[in-house]
Amino acid sequence: MEGTDCCALQLGQTVPDFTMETFDPGKFGFGTVSLEALKKAGKWTVLFFYPADFTFV
Repeated sequence: MEGTDCCALQLGQTVPDFTMETFDPGKFGFGTVSLEALKKAGKWTVLFFYPADFTFV
């Protein structure tokens, strides 16, 4: 199928900045986090995608 991986990142490419909603179970509340903020704070970041896992229904 042509064009199915048009936007996938390749090894060594820079991840574009993003902001996403998060849930903190310790505070039992929602918040946001951005890649730019993590970089500025000097935090190591591991990105993964696991659809439907830990999804609120």
